[in-house]
Amino acid sequence: MHDKADTNARFNRVLRLAGLPIVPHFYYPVSHYAGRAVPSAVSAILAPLRIDEAAALDAFIITGAPVEQFAFADVTYIAEVNALLDALAAGGREQLYLCWGGMAALAHQYGIAKHMLPHKLFGVYPHEQLAASDLLTGLPAGFMAPHARYAEMDRAQVQATSALTLVSETPAHHLFLVENAAAHQTFMFAHLEYGPLGLAHEYQREIAAHPERHYRRPEQVFADPAHFGGPVFNWADTQATFFSQWVRRVAANRLSSTN
Repeated sequence: MHDKADTNARFNRVLRLAGLPIVPHFYYPVSHYAGRAVPSAVSAILAPLRIDEAAALDAFIITGAPVEQFAFADVTYIAEVNALLDALAAGGREQLYLCWGGMAALAHQYGIAKHMLPHKLFGVYPHEQLAASDLLTGLPAGFMAPHARYAEMDRAQVQATSALTLVSETPAHHLFLVENAAAHQTFMFAHLEYGPLGLAHEYQREIAAHPERHYRRPEQVFADPAHFGGPVFNWADTQATFFSQWVRRVAANRLSSTN
């Protein structure tokens, strides 16, 4: 993620929503910095990835990354990511793959194809639940969640893969949640870790980096769409339910593996 310190802070917060003791570790892919010095802003808050160490943790999250417009083969650290995916799958730990992390995992582990969207899916949208999942227990029909991505995984291939369950999507059939519960794998394509200003900060970061380009503003984020004021946080219940339930899954899996 671009904003590594903010990302750490977001996950520190949401992983504690279940009220269970959590000791998070944060890593960067070593191959991403091959042949150059690791920036001090990175090394100060992230450790170099050791796959054997990561696979021994109770659970592992692979976050999004701003590379979904690249072919997987063109991502400089994809071999390291794929090796990590293999180790996590073999270890039977709970795995949560978010946004690009979900794309990379579905492509590597299940051969699901990625395609570019006509424009960035960017905003807060209602969702339909297609299959039961404890991760969404108690949420109403049309629950909200924020999305921010330029690409999508092939929905038909997901549905045709017997090991995978398409749990939830938007009314426009953009993926939200896919699971392989037997393999302890969760693929979530929204940015539920974002707080109320997350999408606004992403938009401002993009236009600051490339002021010559036109970027679509995030949809359904602000009470007054004419300016950035009064952001809504109507996915707070979705966020709390999802992360609380996922952490409880981690605790249950750990207990069963030690008995």
